Amino acid sequence: MQEIPFENEKDTVTSKCDGCGANMVFDPETQMLKCPHCGSVKDFEKSNVVEEIDVLKAFSNGETWKDDSSVYRCENCGAVVVLASGQTATRCPYCETSHVVKSEETAGLKPNAVYPFTVSRQNALEFSKKWAKSKLFAPRKFKKNLSEENFRGVYQPSFTFDSQTRSVYHGRIGKRHTRTVGSGKNRRTETYIVWRDISGTYDEFFNDVLINGDTTYSQNTLNKISPFNYSDIKVYGDEYLTGYMAKRSDRTVESCWDDAKSLIDDSIRRGILSRYVYDVVSYLNVSTTHQDVTYKYVLLPVYLLNYRYGKKLYSVHINGNTGKVAGKSPVSPLRVLVAVLLGIALVGLIGFLYYHFGG
Repeated sequence: MQEIPFENEKDTVTSKCDGCGANMVFDPETQMLKCPHCGSVKDFEKSNVVEEIDVLKAFSNGETWKDDSSVYRCENCGAVVVLASGQTATRCPYCETSHVVKSEETAGLKPNAVYPFTVSRQNALEFSKKWAKSKLFAPRKFKKNLSEENFRGVYQPSFTFDSQTRSVYHGRIGKRHTRTVGSGKNRRTETYIVWRDISGTYDEFFNDVLINGDTTYSQNTLNKISPFNYSDIKVYGDEYLTGYMAKRSDRTVESCWDDAKSLIDDSIRRGILSRYVYDVVSYLNVSTTHQDVTYKYVLLPVYLLNYRYGKKLYSVHINGNTGKVAGKSPVSPLRVLVAVLLGIALVGLIGFLYYHFGG
């Protein structure tokens, strides 16, 4: 499929190579800007002192991306991606079409933190090949298409939340016991439950509850490639975006905080019940208050590989910080048929040997 070029409308001084004048890109291996043409590298200011922002500030207003970036929209799947000023988009990283056009939309809320790519495309390829080898029924063509040039480096938007919680609870739990009743032919064992009322308070601090900020990217997929190495987190700078795309968050901080509270509530219930020995729970009522709630808007590095097999699109996701891989691979009917036939043959052979030589 032919790629559609775009004119550069903006340039940034920091992304230009001093040697040849080409646009420099962020290099995961050196953690510096690197020229893809002459190999020159240029360092830039970095900081790992990431600010925790009061969540109430986000509910009212927050810093926007403004003129630090360009916005592109895919006319095929609707994905909106943000690029560093001076960069261009030619192909959508989510559906692999070239129907990508520059948009006048604003980039929206600006991230304040980023996990830089620390895994190169070549290393991501090796991780994905190892993953593909474990997929017994994946077609050979799929495994052959795992090549470096097919990977798209994308920063996925996410929010992390911190909260000091205090919970008041009361409930009823039960422990199963057995006893022997009756006599003679009527002697039997029956099970009964001894119930116990519980109540108390439960305090816990939750740090960096990770919530996906993109409605088209599932929380389940994000969980599968998590965690990210917290020691690598940095204050966001435009330099990290050069050479990559960033998906614009299409969720509000409020909605993400609601999801975080649901996860926190589930964790609190598990924490409370872990204090007790029980078999069944009749009910457990928990009332939780949150204090000192803060958030970070974090960009997460992900390599995407989209592969179309038949009429279906399959996606492979590689954590650009750790190399962890998740995704779905197509299934080759021929390989499944061969496996079934081999299984039938093996069962037949075992039956034959048992009939003639078995006990």
